[in-house]
This record gives sequence, C-alpha cells and structure tokens, in this order.
Amino acid sequence: MASNGNGSLANGACTQGKPIKCKAAVAWGPGEPLVMEEVELAPPGRLEVRVKLLFTSICHTDLSFLKGENELQRKFPRVLGHEAAGVVESVGEGVEDLAPGDHVVPIFNGECGSCAYCDSGKTNLCGPYRVDPFKTTMTSDGGTRFSVVDRSSGDRRPVYHFLNTSTFAEYTVLDAACAVKVHPEAPLEKMCLLSCGISTGVGAAWNTANVFAGSTVAVFGLGAVGLAVAEGARLRGAARIIGVDINTEKFTKGKEMGITDFIDSKASDKPVHEVIREMTDGGVDYSFECTGINGVLRESFLSTHDGWGLTVVLGIHATPKMLPLHPMELFDGRRITGCVFGDMKGKSQLPGIVDKCMNGELKLNFDGFITHRMPFSDINEAIRLLEEGKSLRCVLHF
Repeated sequence: MASNGNGSLANGACTQGKPIKCKAAVAWGPGEPLVMEEVELAPPGRLEVRVKLLFTSICHTDLSFLKGENELQRKFPRVLGHEAAGVVESVGEGVEDLAPGDHVVPIFNGECGSCAYCDSGKTNLCGPYRVDPFKTTMTSDGGTRFSVVDRSSGDRRPVYHFLNTSTFAEYTVLDAACAVKVHPEAPLEKMCLLSCGISTGVGAAWNTANVFAGSTVAVFGLGAVGLAVAEGARLRGAARIIGVDINTEKFTKGKEMGITDFIDSKASDKPVHEVIREMTDGGVDYSFECTGINGVLRESFLSTHDGWGLTVVLGIHATPKMLPLHPMELFDGRRITGCVFGDMKGKSQLPGIVDKCMNGELKLNFDGFITHRMPFSDINEAIRLLEEGKSLRCVLHF
C-alpha cells in the first residue's frame, strides 16, 4: 500500500485520525534477530506527524542498540531504525509546517525552532527534541504509538520508540520537530541517507572542523560516516585525506570519496599516529574518529599537529569508558570535540542542502554510499552484511 499524499491509502480507505496496522521489524531482545510483526500505529498526537516510509537504511548505531551493548539503554520490544525517507500521511494538532503529501526525512536530532538552543547559533541541539538514547516514548504524552499483540499472553503491549525516529516499519509517528520537508522531486532513496550518515560525516567536516582548502585530514574508520567525512573534506578542497582502517577492501571505495592515502592499521609496524606524523611533517590539521574504540580515539588525537590540531569524535563509545587522554596533553595545543548530526540544524539547513543537490550546485556522491538494495523483508540479511563489513549502506524499500 502506498500513500497518495492526502492521508488516504491506495485502496481508498481514509486513514487520518485512525489507527493503522502495518509491518514492522521488531527487536524483542538484545542480540536477537528482528521479527517481522503486524503492529498497530496510533494516529499522531499533538505536534506529531504520521509518515508512510518508502525507504530505510541501516547504521552501525542500530546494530549497537540491537546487540544491547549499553545495558542502560536496553528497552524492548522496540522499533529501531533512524535513516529513512517517506511521505506525510497525516498530521496532529498544532502542526503548521507540514501537511499530508509532503516528502520528509526523519532526523534523530530534532529542531523545534523556538527554544534557547534552537535560537543559538552555537549548537544544533534542541531542548525538547535533541537526540537521547534513553528516550523510548513520545515527547507530548510520554506514551508510545506502536503496539503489538504479545504471542505468549495474547495481550496488546506497547512497542517502544528509538532515537526520535523508529524507521524499521512501514509507517511511523514522529515529532514534527524531527521531520524535515525536502524538495518534492528529490529522490527519496538517496535522501534517506541524510537522516544520519551523510549529514553527520559531511557536516563534521564542514561545520564542526570547518576544513579549509589545502588542509590535511585523517579519517579513522572508513564506514559510511567516515567516508562521508572524506567526501566533505574533498568538497572543501583538502590537499590530503588519509584513511585508516583494518579492512583493506574499503580502500577502493575510499578513493571514490576522496581518500588520497591509506593506512592498514593492522599491518603497520609502528603506532598509526607516528606514521601519520611522518607523512604530514608533524601531523594533520584535522582528524576524525569514527569507530567508537578508545584506542583508536587516542591514535586519532595524537595524529594531529601540535599547536592547532583538532580531533572530532564521531564514534559511539561504550559506557563507562572515559577519554583516553591526560589533561596535560591538551596543553600542547591539540583540541578535541564531539559532534552530533554534523552540527547541522536539521530543519533549518537540510532543505537548502537538498535544493543545492537538485540544482547541481552541490555534487554529493549519494550513489557511492549505497552498496546494496533489498526489500524490507530482508532486513536481517542487510544487518548481517553491515555487521560483516560487506555493506556501507543497504537501502531497504517497502
């Protein structure tokens, strides 16, 4: 079934204001395969929208939550997924900037546009709708919109939300602050990558680091986010972009994204930061850590030039590990900072980026990130490919 843009399904049955039954890939417990279930999705509440998803993709963050790597963030059953694109099916009370039929990209780091954070030019966080890995319910009432019949008891039970998005379902309900309206002719298969990977990596290079033409860059971890960093640095005119990974198969794809030099950290006979310092006469201007591994973060930090080097942390690190640095090491002039969603204000900035892509002003290599395309029913196979390092982004179609 497909939305025709006015809140009705293709079979003509009006769905606005009514619950919808649809398929969702439900996570029932840590480490368990996703189970395709028929779930019921309630109508959107105040300041919410219900979206018919057309495409979704899988990120390593989804894998981390599926495995339950951080025990404090476990909450099941749950609909995971945070990269997607679709069409608004209906809107809740108070929604003024979105309407049925709008093409949208969900974002995990929302933007209400009216809080002190949104008013500030110093952050892309939002007071009520910022990314929160512990949040499992909707903001307006603390409830869930998904529910499912428990197979053992026969009772209907809530299914929890994930990162303000929950895109592993045919339909989802989003806070309107977490839905970005995009150009109606933009290809949604590609736009779904702006929900996380491309926006995070490219934004880290453009906004967080502000990479300049002629600069030197090192990227630790050549997954989708790392390669998006390289893409952003390439578009900014970086003179040298060094890619570091243990999977040499990623080097070919890296060249396509602008990587100029490669280091296989497993094959190196000395610490990677020493290799990079030798290659760059003292260290790179910018390094980006995209692995979530403490030891790699330290190498990334030490690979930057003393006096002005900047390390941007993009990897999701397990709790309760702490920064692998001594405070006195910062006195050498190296700096380190974190980055959420590429420091982009999603609702304010993403539409302009899409428009520039549509008119040819900006040439982001979306196709280079999509290594596989599959039906939504094959989601567990897509997860396996990503887990084994055989996929950058597998786009699932509904």
